[in-house]
Amino acid sequence: MVEQLKTKVSAKDAERIVTVTVDGRQVQVPGNATILDACRKAGQNVPTLCYLKGINEIGSCRVCVVEVEGVDQLVASCNNYVLDGMRIKTNSPKVRLARRENVMLLLAQHDTTCTTCARGGNCKLAEVSNDLGIIDFPYKTILANSPWPHDFPLIRNNDKCIRCMRCIQICDKVQASHVWGITNRATHTLVDVAGGANIHDVDCTLCGQCITHCPTGALRERDDVMRVYDALADPDVTTIVQIAPSVRTSWAEHWGLSDEKATIQHMVAALRPMGFDYIVNTDFSADLTIMEEGTELLEHMRRNANGGSGFPMFTSCCPGWVRFVKAHYPELVDDVSTSKSPQQMFGAVVKSYYAEMLGIDPHKIFSLSIMPCVAKKAECAYPNMNDACGDPDVDCVLTVREVSRMLRADHVDVANLEPEPFDEPLGYGTGAGIIFGATGGVMEAALRTAYHIVTGKVPKDDMFDEVRGLRGWKEATFDMDGTKVRVAVASGLQNAKDLCDAIVSGEVSYDFVEVMACPGGCVGGGGQPIHDGEELAGPRGKVLYGLDRVAKYRNSYENPDIVRCYKEYFGEPLSERAEKLLHTDQHGWMMPAEWIRQAEEAPAAGE
Repeated sequence: MVEQLKTKVSAKDAERIVTVTVDGRQVQVPGNATILDACRKAGQNVPTLCYLKGINEIGSCRVCVVEVEGVDQLVASCNNYVLDGMRIKTNSPKVRLARRENVMLLLAQHDTTCTTCARGGNCKLAEVSNDLGIIDFPYKTILANSPWPHDFPLIRNNDKCIRCMRCIQICDKVQASHVWGITNRATHTLVDVAGGANIHDVDCTLCGQCITHCPTGALRERDDVMRVYDALADPDVTTIVQIAPSVRTSWAEHWGLSDEKATIQHMVAALRPMGFDYIVNTDFSADLTIMEEGTELLEHMRRNANGGSGFPMFTSCCPGWVRFVKAHYPELVDDVSTSKSPQQMFGAVVKSYYAEMLGIDPHKIFSLSIMPCVAKKAECAYPNMNDACGDPDVDCVLTVREVSRMLRADHVDVANLEPEPFDEPLGYGTGAGIIFGATGGVMEAALRTAYHIVTGKVPKDDMFDEVRGLRGWKEATFDMDGTKVRVAVASGLQNAKDLCDAIVSGEVSYDFVEVMACPGGCVGGGGQPIHDGEELAGPRGKVLYGLDRVAKYRNSYENPDIVRCYKEYFGEPLSERAEKLLHTDQHGWMMPAEWIRQAEEAPAAGE
């Protein structure tokens, strides 16, 4: 007989092993296991909707309810803990009836036009509803009909929201951005921008983690696919598409292709019949970024040695991180690298050097990038990202999900493609460029080149691998020919916040810091394919490091296309032309927090 359920456990509980019975099967679990953990260990797949382990365990959807012997009411299995001798029923008539009723109530406040939903075929609510055999429900549908600005890179449709609170918890606990909140009360409760603000007026980093952790289609990226189709259909436009490093780890996940059929060369082959004129490799510009950023790092260290800011140089490849630091740590913005991200460097090169090589008017180039990121959609539209010819260096960005939809719409037979190479001369990237997509990869790539610049030697294989791994905050010290270089790596914006707080307070001191907004880096990006309940940054990152190990060239300065590019066009890193095309002013655009600060300072400035 269970007299009282446990919603909290002590350290002593965690050390105990208890025996519970799930649908007649005995299992042993730690004393700090939830009822859901015990059910899953017993092989019973109890459905969930709002649950995210360690992040959102509030039991709000009531889909995971089970029957516990001795307890009158059904209990949420996700946030109640086991007791020794507990007897659980996961699929009794009482449980089935309650689950169906709870899901039908959710459907009564949900836009069920699944045929036009970005999550069609990949929706947790639809999966649970289908599993429960719900083909009709007796309730009148009442929708929120909340307005949303459709020019923003992130789109929210509250008609599809089930108020599971996942987006709030991810944004608050993992990304430290606090964009989402609860508005109204009771049956009028909505999840919306915190405080009822307009999304344009809050400091959203556009990391997209709320999208990838939403169980329905309530959150998605702005769909820019039709812009690409229009460009492909225009005979006067030359379409040039670049593919980011981490995209090769995920582009084929929708089709479940084997590793042999899911290579980047197969993706190139998949894009060819769609009509792109040139398909090029963002790994090339990742190497270019390293040449600039590695050289910039050494300059920054020299300035600090002669009385500079004392703050480390921060990487600038991740636009989500740049948005975060501009909003929350204005005192650090001047120490963020001025090197553009690989996406933007490639766009500038395409509409200058590459256009000259091809004899094409840069104004007639449509520069597209395929990225694992939502923030890249904002980055390409910043007013100072137009250095090559006055037009935007990158015209459009598609997420991996959008490209997947395009391939399906064009009925590309991705399973039966023969691999094809990138177009030259901007088709080659080194192992250093490839690992950009994983947390720590930018740091390692930059250190490899900085080490070579300082010592004239080739770094030993994996001599900087201390910065690898999924730990949220990593640090290491490396010897550069007698000079100690202190580095730190953070992924996930809560980790970035903790790191920045420690740097600003003087608690820690580094020379170089890499930050990526998404946990695990771009491989876990907000534009990647969604697999509910799975975090795939680790496995995807291993793919990138595996490709780095077998690459012909592993260091950016060895890339023959990079050598040629500097010889024929840029001269050397940080040259006048390189500064014009490959670097940017991090103050050239503003976040809402900056608008507010500027407005507050204006009266004082006029006194």
